[in-house]
Formats: sequence, C-alpha cells, structure tokens
Amino acid sequence: MSLAPRVVVVHRRTEYDELLATHGTRGQAAFFLGTRGRDIAELEDRHRLTQRALDAAAAAVPVDWRRGSVERADVSRFLFSPDDVVVVVGQDGLVANVAKYLDGQPVIGIDPEPGHNAGVLVAHTVGDLGDLLRSTDHVTERTMVRAELDDGQRLLALNEVFLGHPSHQTARYELSVPGAGAEAQASSGLIVATGTGSTGWCRSIWRERGSGLALPAPADPRLAWFVREAWPSPATGVTLTEGELAGDELALTVQSDRLVAFGDGIEADSLTLTWGQTVRIGRADRALRLVA
Repeated sequence: MSLAPRVVVVHRRTEYDELLATHGTRGQAAFFLGTRGRDIAELEDRHRLTQRALDAAAAAVPVDWRRGSVERADVSRFLFSPDDVVVVVGQDGLVANVAKYLDGQPVIGIDPEPGHNAGVLVAHTVGDLGDLLRSTDHVTERTMVRAELDDGQRLLALNEVFLGHPSHQTARYELSVPGAGAEAQASSGLIVATGTGSTGWCRSIWRERGSGLALPAPADPRLAWFVREAWPSPATGVTLTEGELAGDELALTVQSDRLVAFGDGIEADSLTLTWGQTVRIGRADRALRLVA
C-alpha cells in the first residue's frame, strides 16, 4: 500500500521574529525601532498575516495526508522525498532558496501578503491551496542554471549564478565563450541568469548597460550572461561581456588566488575556486516544477 503524499511547508522567520530573537522582548524591540523612526505595529501586522497564512495552509492539507515543515535556515539539511508536495509560504525569493534542493517535486507558491510581494513565484493566495494540492500535475517548468567545477563539485540556482571575488576586489580569470573564443579579464565578476532571474538582478544590469540582448522568458531554455565592470588593460580585454547560452556552456579558468561561485544570493552555500581551476556554467539538467 502506497503512502499518502506528504506536504512540506517551507517558511522563514518574519522580521518581527528576528527582532524578538535579537532584543529579547517586544518592548525592547519597539524602543530600538523607535530610535530609527519605525513603528513596530507595522511589523506585527505583517507577522500576523504570515502566521494566519501558515495556519490556513496547515488546515488546507487533507487530513489523511502526511505533513512536514521546515524553516528557511534549515532547508539545506532537510531531506525532501520524491513524492513530496512543497508549499512555500513567503516571498518570491523563498521559492528560489528551496528550488536548488529539489528534484522534480511540485512547488506551490503562496503569498501571505498579497500586494506586498511581486508574486512572480508566489502567485497564489492561501485560499487556493486546497484545490492546488489536488492538481499538482498542472505545472510550468522553470529553467535552472548549473555551475560545475573540474573536481566534480556543483551547484544549482533558479535565478542566477554569480562568480567573482568573495570581497570587493577584482576577479581575474580567463573566460571561454562558445563560438567567440577566449579572453583574459579583470572584472567585478560574472553572472549567468535564467529567465526567472531575468526579472531581477540580471534585468538591472541589462537596463543600466542599455543592452540589446533579448532576455530569456522564465520557461526559456536559454541563459543570459553578463560580465560586470570589465577593466581594459594591456593584459585584459573587454570584448566578451554579454551573451546568451542555448544548450552550450561558458568556461571560466581562475587566474587569481581565490574566487567563489554561489547561486541566488546565498553566499553561505558557495563553491571555492583556486588558481588554475575551471568552472563550467550552463543549463541545469533539472527544472523547478511550479504548480500553475
């Protein structure tokens, strides 16, 4: 006899929770915010909305289904099962945070504060959850990006992979682009973004640069890449600074002591690259399955 599906609710501590953890009491937290011209009532209201959404999400799970819950800080240590249904209650970025740890499980994004979040990945209200749990075959697949080192280490991301120096120092490397050759560069780093990521940081770079590159759509298998602030010198060039990847991959060989690669802004979960190491970046062999 097969087990009933398990619903795993993913959430994160609210700003109100974090303030209480730091300052100990509501009164001390309110005093701290008051010295900075903020009112704790706003954070309490948002905290209550999130708690109500979490309570309603728990109530929407069929009584004969299994259930679990995990906080954002613990997602990297949580063991997801192949038959899980993942319900993310929070901001759009929380879906990106959990996507890299999944392998085909359907994801339902719930916005606890409609109108406050963009709703790109958390497109549903908690009132929709009961129906959505029974229609998890209706999904859209979102392309993900992969970075893999020559020693076998790899990471996945839903929005983008960033490669650069761990501080604000210049990153030095040789970039190899399919069909365009190779170039030694000194820059603020490189990002390779998916269509989902093209609504965020990647779009900011694209707009500031006035790029004519056509950014990919969320389900598009293409990736877009940009070098940030490439520096021209006798030893480094600036001709390979943007482009797209359609089934192929970039290669970057480190020419400095240490660079890092991380995905979706999670610096704590990064790959470290040392002198002479090569990392290859391209489309991942898995996708986020987002319930429509």
